[in-house]
Amino acid sequence: MKNTFTKFALAGLMASTMIGGAAADDDTIKVGILHSLSGTMAISETTLKDAMLMLIEEQNKKGGLLGKKLEAVVVDPASDWPLFAEKARELIEVNGVDAVFGCWTSVSRKSVLPVFEELNSLLFYPVQYEGEESQRNVFYTGAAPNQQAIPAVDYLMNEEGVERWVLAGTDYVYPRTTNKILEAYLKSKGVAEEDIMINYTPFGHSDWQTIVSDIKTFGSGGKKTAVVSTINGDANVPFYKELANAGIKAEDIPVVAFSVGEEELAGLDTGPLVGHLAAWNYFQSADTDINAEFIDAWHAFIGDEDRVTNDPMEAHFIGFNMWVEAVEKAGTTDPDAVIDAIVGVSVPNLTGGYSAMMPNHHITKPVLIGEIQDDGQFETVWETSGTVVGDAWSDYLEGSKDLISDWRAPLSCGNFNTATGKCGGSGS
Repeated sequence: MKNTFTKFALAGLMASTMIGGAAADDDTIKVGILHSLSGTMAISETTLKDAMLMLIEEQNKKGGLLGKKLEAVVVDPASDWPLFAEKARELIEVNGVDAVFGCWTSVSRKSVLPVFEELNSLLFYPVQYEGEESQRNVFYTGAAPNQQAIPAVDYLMNEEGVERWVLAGTDYVYPRTTNKILEAYLKSKGVAEEDIMINYTPFGHSDWQTIVSDIKTFGSGGKKTAVVSTINGDANVPFYKELANAGIKAEDIPVVAFSVGEEELAGLDTGPLVGHLAAWNYFQSADTDINAEFIDAWHAFIGDEDRVTNDPMEAHFIGFNMWVEAVEKAGTTDPDAVIDAIVGVSVPNLTGGYSAMMPNHHITKPVLIGEIQDDGQFETVWETSGTVVGDAWSDYLEGSKDLISDWRAPLSCGNFNTATGKCGGSGS
């Protein structure tokens, strides 16, 4: 059997990992890893750091890149959003990295955007987000709303007959903007305002009793109700526990989550959660040769057969391989050359197809709806027939529906207004 994973991702000598500064070394190409290893987001981000170390190690097994070894530079922004900007600057200015893979929350990404623009460096962002952005120095390898949130609502509406909607999220930009899009979308489908309940809680929220009671009451009005969850980080653990305590079952009020994957479920008693849903672009249960090879490589690297894979890991797998191919194509790690070279690059994803980098710096992805199983895995219950192009600007928001993004010359604009014929300039 042809080892597709090895061909495109695996590769050698273990990459050296440094916390903090490092002396310049012309014999290596430095890769920055900007993920929270402590604080509320560590539950989700630590695995992404480990996945990047694996990808770098395996690329070095193939001889590195441009005849040089890759060297990982790891920092811990500690779930502190302003610290993300400081650590990004440290990676670029002090450590001299050629690209950065990192961030999870949109507030952390927003924090670092000015740094990457000012210093003209590259960020590969691997997590689903709210859209409404396209920056020249950023590559969005996670899902845009049209690759996750909108299809999830369509599934619940068309397949589950849902008529009432609870939009529950953590109180920051991603849930608020995503829910603004979803609220407009639901209303465009004829859903009345009184059939939409919106709730936000802080990061790390732990007391869910009142909110879950309100959800239960909202869902008792005779109309099929669902929860669309943009709750992030370790707040998901007490949220799902309280759902179980309140006797809310998936057949009564299903929850579809956008930030709960295999890694988050590993910390839960999944028995009471069987039947609840998540919308992603990859599940560990994907039955493909390349996914089996990726899982085997992950278990060998991490030394633990029980460690799971998840969607943002696949996004790093895709983004890293796109960066490698673009660097090889350009013959340099120079950011301007890589930005020009990467549009149109297509690499394997783990669900058996290919993902391509589009001119708006978003990628093509399949969309999957998965049902939680008692072993903490997902059974895919619905999927798109092919890949979906990530849309940087929502068709359902005023001020966005006329915008397009294309970073190729001569347009070179992240928010070109097709109605006025003008570029907004900033891309967000």
